[in-house]
Amino acid sequence: MPADSPSLNFHHLRYFWVVAREGSVTKAAARLHVTQPTVSQQLAALEDTLGEPLFVREGRRLALTEVGRTTMRFADEIFTLGADLVETVRGSAPIGGPSRLDVGISEAVPKVVAYRILEPALGVRGDSSTRIVCHEDAQERLVVQLSSHVLDMIITDEPVGPTHARAYSHLLGECGVSVFGDAKLARDVKREGDFPKSLHGAPMLLPAPGSVLRREIDHWLDARGVTPRVVGEFQDPALMSVFAQAGAGLFVAPDAIAPETVLAQGLRRVGSMKPLRQRFYVVTVDRRLVHPAVQQIAGAARRTLFSKRSR
Repeated sequence: MPADSPSLNFHHLRYFWVVAREGSVTKAAARLHVTQPTVSQQLAALEDTLGEPLFVREGRRLALTEVGRTTMRFADEIFTLGADLVETVRGSAPIGGPSRLDVGISEAVPKVVAYRILEPALGVRGDSSTRIVCHEDAQERLVVQLSSHVLDMIITDEPVGPTHARAYSHLLGECGVSVFGDAKLARDVKREGDFPKSLHGAPMLLPAPGSVLRREIDHWLDARGVTPRVVGEFQDPALMSVFAQAGAGLFVAPDAIAPETVLAQGLRRVGSMKPLRQRFYVVTVDRRLVHPAVQQIAGAARRTLFSKRSR
């Protein structure tokens, strides 16, 4: 390196890395336990070193510029290697106390499904050597954190794309999905005729556009010439369920959790959306499941929650 070349300050780079992952200076400052001006100063110093802007503002969020995306790729690799170094030197076995398992949960995954998948790692009545720390976010942001070793695994309803070189999807299982509604609405819809024609014009609550389940629901309805009246769209399945309990509309839920959740909430099954299936995955940085707790979680899900008997 020439003597007059500017040297990279890795402290500045880490602040940039956290801002890029969080999407805002405010969230990054909270994560780093520093003030917002401190974060802004570190970003400005890194931009001065590189001679290029790293972010542009899009609404309330900060978006990476082309140079910012290039910098992020290098930062991911640098801090991933740093995490690998620490793990290698210290060893992966915890020294006293429970081991920590950081789990990312995609916004599209019903919370009860997430709990049922993670339940085996909790042991009996929470008596376990593993302490689970859950992080809920959009899948793309979770994959970035996984690749950076901030997370140990992700639970999601769709596999990661081929662009993520350090993320591998492992299928846990699949189950059917059905349409549910409160007692009055379910009775009124059934009175209209045969399912699924009875859904035509019926009030319906749907997952957010762009989600894998929403795409499959839309295709299923279109193939049958059925057009419900969409009254709400939701990123959070739990919130959608609350609206359904209040009688706002019909909604779709996985059959694997229907008996102890949907039906227990006083909702009624209107009909099954055969042959539509919902799949769930665990995503890790390893081609094979090597973390003992992740192995336990995946094995239990395949044996019970998504076993052939439960399907």
